[in-house]
Amino acid sequence: MARLTWTAKSVLVTVLVLVAGAAAAAGAVFLSMSSEDGSAPEPVVAWLRGSGSTAQKGAMDAWIGEFHRIHPELRVTYEPNGSDRGIEDFIAGRSAFAGSDVPMTPEEQAHADRHCGGPAEHLPMVVSPVAVAYNVATVPALRLSPATLTGIFTGRITKWNAREIAADNPGEGLPGTRIHVFHRSGQSGTTQNLTEFLRATGGWPHQPSRTWTGAGQGVTSSSGMTQVLQHTGDSIGYVEYGFASSALLNTADVRNAAGQFVTLSPESASKALQGATVANLPNGLVLSFDHRRAVPGAYPIVQVTYEIICAGRADPLVRTFLDYTAGDAGQSYLALYGYAPLPHDLLAQVRGRLGATS
Repeated sequence: MARLTWTAKSVLVTVLVLVAGAAAAAGAVFLSMSSEDGSAPEPVVAWLRGSGSTAQKGAMDAWIGEFHRIHPELRVTYEPNGSDRGIEDFIAGRSAFAGSDVPMTPEEQAHADRHCGGPAEHLPMVVSPVAVAYNVATVPALRLSPATLTGIFTGRITKWNAREIAADNPGEGLPGTRIHVFHRSGQSGTTQNLTEFLRATGGWPHQPSRTWTGAGQGVTSSSGMTQVLQHTGDSIGYVEYGFASSALLNTADVRNAAGQFVTLSPESASKALQGATVANLPNGLVLSFDHRRAVPGAYPIVQVTYEIICAGRADPLVRTFLDYTAGDAGQSYLALYGYAPLPHDLLAQVRGRLGATS
């Protein structure tokens, strides 16, 4: 539909009258806009703010643009300030929803539950492959095993023609130049997802963490990682596929548990979800990956971005927006931006959860 239905408008008006103050504290602001000539007021306009994961920025930009076209009465903004900041904003009431590439910690969950006056829940919405992006002028194609990646990112492997890289790439002319390693600075959900994969399959020597514990130079944000890799020769780093694809960065084929070096694509990333289990909990739908499970054709480094909302508090604005992002239209064009749509069975659970929050 081109505009909100009469029922949806009446819901917004009711919320405006009854809970405008509470909604403002949660990141939603309602405005009644009158015409300049003093005639009947125009439809109520609702403003909704979210923040968090940089991984889903491309999807959010596309969603917000199309959502505004469908629902001109509603305004949604999203600040890609990182998963940790998004959770902090949500807990502090500065936003109506948070985007996070990892589930909240028990401490964060407790704070979020207190903010919500009941359970805060995780709704998986975006499947974002993590690209191992590199810039080596003489190497247009590169294959890397988890053990080799661990060697590079811990600083043990320092040259591009090291024997471990050569073993992954027989017959390739690898340069003897020094590897420049870049990682996300601060706390990053992408860092945790990468290190979980390397811990399970590549001998990563540290506990998986949002904070980087390996070698290299720190870079702020996904866009910052993209820029530094574009402009630094003989470099390697990790960034969400949408960013790498848009910047035309070379990405490595990564060996999966089935022993295959797999090229990254939305389709190969979707197959990785076959190795995931979904826990249907009071705090939402939380996925866990068995990185040792052999799934032929699966690109093995993926992350799921959750939208975190209050489960028990009726919020027509959040629900209207997330109904769209979880709908057929919202999921249908994610591959165009370097993401993979949610599998149908998981999507059905997300839609059921959204119905339960209304």
